[in-house]
Parts: sequence; C-alpha cells; structure tokens
Amino acid sequence: MTDKSIFRLPKRRILPLLLTAALLSPALPTAAVSASASQAQAAFPMEQRLTPILDRAKALPALKTIIVARDGETVAERGYHGHGPGESANIKSASKSIVSALVGIAIDKGLIDGPDQTVASILKNDLPRDPDPRLAKVTVGHLLSMQAGLQRMSGPNYGRWVASGNWVRTALAAPFDGEPGGDMLYSTASTHLLSAILTKVSGRSTLALAREWLGPVEGFRIGAWDRDPQGIYLGGNQMAMSARSLTAFGELYRNGGRTRDGRQIVSQNWIRQSFQARTQSRFTGDDYGYGWFTREISGETVHYGWGYGGQMLYIVPSQRLTVVMLSDETAPSARTGYRDALHGLLGEIIGAAKAV
Repeated sequence: MTDKSIFRLPKRRILPLLLTAALLSPALPTAAVSASASQAQAAFPMEQRLTPILDRAKALPALKTIIVARDGETVAERGYHGHGPGESANIKSASKSIVSALVGIAIDKGLIDGPDQTVASILKNDLPRDPDPRLAKVTVGHLLSMQAGLQRMSGPNYGRWVASGNWVRTALAAPFDGEPGGDMLYSTASTHLLSAILTKVSGRSTLALAREWLGPVEGFRIGAWDRDPQGIYLGGNQMAMSARSLTAFGELYRNGGRTRDGRQIVSQNWIRQSFQARTQSRFTGDDYGYGWFTREISGETVHYGWGYGGQMLYIVPSQRLTVVMLSDETAPSARTGYRDALHGLLGEIIGAAKAV
C-alpha cells in the first residue's frame, strides 16, 4: 500500500503499463493445441516453463527482480534493468508483514497479552491529555488489521505525520474517522504504534528484536531502517531488505513458522490468525488479516504483503510457492495498473507450477 500521495500519471506512462499487463496475461488455449502437445509441455521441469514467463517480465520497466521458490528451494531468480536479487531494496509496506510476525512472537513470549490487549494499557504515557473515549477500546489486533478507527497517516497525511516531533503521540492524538474494529483504514501509523509497543514491552529496539527473533531464519537480514525522532524504528515502512532475504521470510510463513532445520520461530497459530480475513481493503476488495492481504489468483488462494511501488511477497500454499517481486519504489503501483500486472505475472507462475 502507498505511504505517499497517489497521483495520476500522464497517459504516456499509463498506457505502456496497461499494454504490459495485457502482454503478461496467459494466452487462452485454442483448439489447435493438441492433447499430445499439452502433455509434452507439462513434462518440462518448472525452471524451463518459467523461462519464457520471466523473459517477458522484462517488459515491465519498473520491475527490478523476481525470485520463485518451491518447497523451500529457489527454482528461478532474475534481475532486470541492471538490478539483482541480492541487492538491498526499500520494501516499503511489505515490512508490515514482518512487524506482524514480531508481534506474534512477542505474544508467544508473554510480552504482550494477546491481540485483545488495549493499546492504551501499554502506551499510557503517550496518550493525549483528554483522549477520545474510543481510544481506550483500540487493541493490538485493531492495529494489526488496520481497524483502529483513527485517522489514516498514509496517503496525503503521511508527510505531515512524519514531519511531527513525536510520531507515536501524533498518531494517538489523531481524530477518529471510524470506530475501533470497524472498516479498514490503512495507516502506517498503526504499524508504527506496534513498533512502539514492541519497544516498550521488551525494553529493546524493534530492529534488535527482529535480528534476534528472526535471525535463525537462514538468509534473513534487515539492513537500513528509518527511525522516528524518539529512536523507534518505523513500523511498516522504509526497511531495506534484499529479494533473497524477503524470500527467506516468506518461506518461514509458508512452512508454518519453521526454519529449514525444523526450528519453530513463529507459531502456526499466529500464522493462521494472520491469514484470517478480518476486514477488506476499500481500494482492492481483497481480504486483510494481521499484516497480510488475501486474494484468489489463477484459482488459488494467495496471501501477500504489498509495498508502495510494487514490492510484493506472495505465498501460495496450495502450490508450495513463495514468490518475491521488487520494483522501483518511487512510483505508485495501484492506479497505474502495475500492481495488477504483477498479479497477472504471478498467475502465470502459478500456471507453470500447476503444470509440473
């Protein structure tokens, strides 16, 4: 999701993206394709079937890299336009899925009572002097599912929010545009409050917790990460990771919270709760849980994290797939049609997996 004001692109940029989306759409089978030809095609290994798909993906000018993993093994990775899968990138709001994992681990460790614990009980020193009574009803779960009801600090309000002297207090003092537990109001302030909560209950920085708690995941690493004026790491934005590192995190969730050597890092129960639909995005209609979107692509249920510009982490449980796509983080991906082109690209990858 976007943490910047979404603006309309000139037609010269929109049209190529729409054409590219059409280019990446799987071709419909025709009567001319014989049964024997289809069987021969299905006999190709997945890597071979992915090659033409990933070749065509180069037509997406914003795309930087793609990694496709199946059953924990990388079957394809590709860099585009001078980029590579090992380079560090700003994953933007895809980092919200990582913050959600840290909250789940904190709950399992007893540092947070659970999703129903109120935010006010933890961040009492940051509450406004005369708070709206509804603030006492906002829970950790509401922050995770973007149902706090507080005014959004994403989109047009994002710049004003991060220019304030205290991001936590500014977020808690915001007016209510909805009811706690009501409609989804996507806001990076919600996940930043979660980062503040993690810092408060542990006495340590969110980055330190991530490096300790997720450190056993082979290949996982967070690089640079912005902080607020009080030194709290920005929950849900401005986090640097490589496509390989994000794939390692996605594989952790696909594998039920276990590492490759069988160590349980995130509980299976938390992963189930995170993927459970709790609300819907008013922008896409997709379900949203605790830091994860869910939609159907090519007939399969897909859970995904989404960052501004097209930073995508896809998990396709039925096909045992984890797919990462990283893109130029300076341009929007929603209203341009680019995000839908990435969904279409994933649809082709799923089709290749099904045929093997």
